[in-house]
Amino acid sequence: MSKKVHPYAHRLVILRDWKSRWFAGKKEYKDYLIGDVTIRDFIMKKYRNAFVSGVEIERSPKGARIIIKTSRPGVIIGRAGEGAKKLRKDVVEMMKKNKLPVPEDLKIDISEVQNPDADAAIVAYSIVEGLERRLPFRRVMKQTLDKVMAVRGVKGVRILIGGRLNGAEMARSEEVKRGSIPLQTFRADIDFARERAKLSYGTLGIKVWIYKGEVFEKDSK
Repeated sequence: MSKKVHPYAHRLVILRDWKSRWFAGKKEYKDYLIGDVTIRDFIMKKYRNAFVSGVEIERSPKGARIIIKTSRPGVIIGRAGEGAKKLRKDVVEMMKKNKLPVPEDLKIDISEVQNPDADAAIVAYSIVEGLERRLPFRRVMKQTLDKVMAVRGVKGVRILIGGRLNGAEMARSEEVKRGSIPLQTFRADIDFARERAKLSYGTLGIKVWIYKGEVFEKDSK
């Protein structure tokens, strides 16, 4: 049997930090965990078109901080910060609706992704956009590969698409790869993301790996 490990989890502590940062006792742990998953799903679904790279959550005994990483912060913030205020209100309402504990001091920070073409989650969503616009999947894969490899610091890319490609009766998967993707090297900085494209003839699954070189102790310091 193959032993596949998620590239993010594989590098926790070594290169990556947890996406949820808090400590809780037995009572609060379940509520916090369910709350984090629900908040993350809610934001990712609500701002699917805003190219959200990830949602990180930090909690303290009385407060919580939600950090949204996106390449289009203006879409979420809105004019004069109205969008951010509405988002905070929507999150609180959603937590009350799902009977989750609402923190007294809830803050939402929106940070911009400096290099979206080297971010696996944003690249995966750009592929989804192309496929949902009915562009040929091979052209979308090749154009994305060229665009990502043109970014300074990127040393390898792998893109895999699986499903009923071109509406074929039988599902299959195709991939393109350029450069190296050393998945088993702990110090290799590999960004990974999954995404789904919903088309009239079925759902296509997309996986993206981006290798940005090796990180040594002197670099991380």
